Amino acid sequence: MDILSILVEEFKLKPNHVMNVINLLDEGNTIPFIARYRKEQTGEMQDVTIRQLYNRLTYLRNLEDRKNEVIRLIDEQGKLTDELKHEITVAETLQRVEDLYRPYRQKRRTRATIAKEKGLEGLAEVIMAQDVTEEQFKLIINTYIDEEKEVLTEEDALSGAMDIIAEIVSDNAEYRAKIKKIAYERGILVSEAVDKEEKTVYDMYYDYKEPIKSIANHRVLAINRGEKEKKLKISISLNDDEVINFLKDSLVKNKDNVTTTYLYNAIEDGYKRLLFPSIEREIRNNLTEKAEDDAINVFSMNLKPLLMQPPIKGKVVMGIDPGFRTGCKVAILDETGKLLDYTTVYPTEPQNHIEKTKIKLKEFIHKYNVNIIAIGNGTASRETEFVVAEMIGELNGDISYVIVSEAGASIYSASEVGQKEFPDLDVTIRGAVSIGRRLQDPLAELVKIEPKHIGVGQYQHDLNQGKLDEALKGVVEDCVNSVGVDLNTASPSLLKYVSGISTRVADNIVTHREENGKFSTRKELLKVKGLGPKTFEQCVGFLRIPGGEEPLDNTGVHPESYDIARQLLKIDYKNKDIEQLSTQLGVGVPTLKDIIKELEKPGRDPRDEMQKPILRQDVLKIEDLKKDMILNGTVRNVVDFGAFVDIGVKEDGLVHISQLSDKYIKHPKEVVQVGDIVKVRIIDVDKERGRISLSMKQIS
Repeated sequence: MDILSILVEEFKLKPNHVMNVINLLDEGNTIPFIARYRKEQTGEMQDVTIRQLYNRLTYLRNLEDRKNEVIRLIDEQGKLTDELKHEITVAETLQRVEDLYRPYRQKRRTRATIAKEKGLEGLAEVIMAQDVTEEQFKLIINTYIDEEKEVLTEEDALSGAMDIIAEIVSDNAEYRAKIKKIAYERGILVSEAVDKEEKTVYDMYYDYKEPIKSIANHRVLAINRGEKEKKLKISISLNDDEVINFLKDSLVKNKDNVTTTYLYNAIEDGYKRLLFPSIEREIRNNLTEKAEDDAINVFSMNLKPLLMQPPIKGKVVMGIDPGFRTGCKVAILDETGKLLDYTTVYPTEPQNHIEKTKIKLKEFIHKYNVNIIAIGNGTASRETEFVVAEMIGELNGDISYVIVSEAGASIYSASEVGQKEFPDLDVTIRGAVSIGRRLQDPLAELVKIEPKHIGVGQYQHDLNQGKLDEALKGVVEDCVNSVGVDLNTASPSLLKYVSGISTRVADNIVTHREENGKFSTRKELLKVKGLGPKTFEQCVGFLRIPGGEEPLDNTGVHPESYDIARQLLKIDYKNKDIEQLSTQLGVGVPTLKDIIKELEKPGRDPRDEMQKPILRQDVLKIEDLKKDMILNGTVRNVVDFGAFVDIGVKEDGLVHISQLSDKYIKHPKEVVQVGDIVKVRIIDVDKERGRISLSMKQIS
């Protein structure tokens, strides 16, 4: 198998670029490092593409290894033919390899293996050959009757032989491939209620049928969850007669032979008892895997813009974690995120200490010169928002509030990271700190939480957790490295996502900082325990030292390019042709462009170009909403069927995919992403169910 050719064809990339990426990965280089600092070798391939290429490369290499293993195992049995070896060699998927290996795999004891132990394999071969007379067949059957082997009658002998044939039918790779093709083209996924009288969220799937070839991925996951919760029964429906006739046509050579009836029965049994259930499981698994991959892609797509939301710099923030019975936890954070003060107020049910709350909050606002209030969007969020908005109206000052997603804040609060940061704080106060810091620097705070708990996915608890974690880790890694990290302030949670840095090395960097004071140059990293030359090469370009001894240490210029950068600073490069300059300095054009960009804007933060969050001073109620009202909102989540938008009331509104654009789109991601500020029109409000339908069509 020519892996390079396959990757070139699938990704539509140049062979030398793909080969270079493979070599760089094999040499132990990280994806962010390759994407950022080896652009000449990769043809400026994006980190997302390199990650996809790496995943496909891993699959193809595993496929190659499995082919070699299967060929060896069959050869050891003395059953490897040239034709079979060729079939395995040209197989394009792991499933095809497993289908070809199936007849030779060691099996647990089945009806067929028991029949073989009784010596009935020869009788099975006679039935399949279909070239005996009735008299000959009778005599042959009698030779297989053996009391010692518990074959007492003709019926015992025939039954065992048919079990062997049934398994042969089931194990045949070509039959499996043909039936799978029929299933994918004409099969129907059927969903039924376990209890039709019970009202559940799966009502729409109580009597539901949809062709396998067209079923939407999110419906597959919904049906799977209903089955897991024992509310639905799921099956695949095929035209059994069509499939059985295909098998009969493939196996039956002489319809009039005395053995044909037994062969027919064995084929039907093999299909219904063994082949179809096996294929049904495989198709269900494939549908689930495809749906999971899609859900993971949507999750990854939503996570990136959430992490890349612009930080609110240089502001004193009041973080509020709302609650009812236990009150609202309040934390005051200075411009750097340092905790200055905290308290608990009770503006909501059951205490309703609204005036006391306002007095306390105003006291904090004046004492610490608070600029912005960040309110978590969980339980009691809107009730707290009403009080905060009223208080802001009374202050007549330059202060605003923002509703912040608190997904995962409680997990952070109780985590080892949270305990280490604030060992003496109550868990709930840590939550308020996290909410405030999410506004000040979303990336630095959200990396402390497992990405799957950040709340921008669909069915995340039903997905393959290993795959999900790996994909989301890649997204966080790409975001952290594209922004860069302040070496002297970064937490271990942030450092561990920097290219090449392990959790252990991240802890060692912080320990070194605590014991030796701030880093003054990037070179000092080499003194950190466990951080060798290779790790240094991979991570150093993504670490920044503002105000250090070397100004270039606060840029994205890699130390390997410092000489080029210094030469650039000595000449009037702005008026020179980039190609000529590239030749003059002996550096590739992409790297040269990156160096120039860094020199012109040292320490730049790519997040500054993103849309800032909506700052509010007043509050809307669902009762205030009217049809055709136009509002600004923030996209909170993007799913297969639309986008959820926060318009400032308790419930997020849904812009269905059909209402996202005036033109046809296949997926909401073509129009919106998490964090976008969008203009929406209200098309329906269901106050009883708290549902708001929105549209983005035909809004000027």
